[in-house]
Amino acid sequence: MSTGMNPYKRILIINIYGIGDVLFTTPLLQALHQNFPEAKIDYICNRRALDILSPQAFINECIVYERDEWHKIKKQSLMRYLKKLLSFQKMIYERHYDLVFDLSLNSQFNLLTFIARIKERVGLNYRNRSPLLTRKIDLYGFEDKPVVEYYLDLLPLLGCKPTTFPLSFPVSKEDEEWARVFFKKNKINPKKKIVGIIPGGGASWGPDAVDRRWPGEKFAKLADKLIEKFCVQIILFGDSRERELCENVRRSMQNACLVACGEANLGQFAAFLKACTLVILNDGGPLHIAMAVRSKVVAIFGPVNENVYGPYPPDGSTVVNHATLCRPCYKRFRRSQCDHISCLRQLSEENVLLKIEELGYLS
Repeated sequence: MSTGMNPYKRILIINIYGIGDVLFTTPLLQALHQNFPEAKIDYICNRRALDILSPQAFINECIVYERDEWHKIKKQSLMRYLKKLLSFQKMIYERHYDLVFDLSLNSQFNLLTFIARIKERVGLNYRNRSPLLTRKIDLYGFEDKPVVEYYLDLLPLLGCKPTTFPLSFPVSKEDEEWARVFFKKNKINPKKKIVGIIPGGGASWGPDAVDRRWPGEKFAKLADKLIEKFCVQIILFGDSRERELCENVRRSMQNACLVACGEANLGQFAAFLKACTLVILNDGGPLHIAMAVRSKVVAIFGPVNENVYGPYPPDGSTVVNHATLCRPCYKRFRRSQCDHISCLRQLSEENVLLKIEELGYLS
């Protein structure tokens, strides 16, 4: 703080979105702790983000908000929904927060924090949906710089100096040991280079997630070339819903690899990625987990703008894409209709391999 004072005793952060977006807030967490070291920081998040936030040294408590569960209750019984909403609002009020960073981009939490009498309400005013914020930056979308920097730009509104931190996901010794035992059980040699490949990309975009994935057969061809050229071990990672996708990649390969889908919780998955020499993957939550544990990364981007949603910070990583006149077509949280996805389908495995060779990640 410019005054040298610490006026905030309890701070609340609200971000109810996916794993990647929650990781984008971890530099803000570190900056808040630096500026207000005595404040307790709580965080409203969805259940998937608990494994990311619980290990953070600067988090006092995580409060779970599952939007789908709330919508389900509202559909079943309006009275039950209103009781739940009042109880939730009362819980926030009784914690006596001095300051909230509302990153929800919606009017519901804007109203809730106003009713809870949180004096300082700081956030992004997306399409004027949050008029009750006391300090705000108007927003129509993330489009000209990394998402992390939009969040950090809120700090000067409180008189804090701009500060840059990397993404953070502390990996416990227990999770690292779990990964080591898993590798040993599956005959993965820790002294030999390991390349993790993630042909999926996480849960965001729902049924349209296929439109942000490089084709599985291209991942298979790239994996074979890496084995033949660099004599590496290949592990295909993904969640339980992506097992079929990973099995299809494995069956398309000429060489053997290990499929590890649905085998680990989020902390253990982070330990997997930390143990890899290189991680090759699509845009999505796993990319930001890899960056948070300081993995070397080659990220393949299609419709999404890597200058906004790409690796942060870019050190130790590279982005590969196929230039088309229409990319990036995902802008202001919407994607243009596209039936060809040529930005991904026309990107060859030879081009990705060439980039890996140029960077010397496996030399």
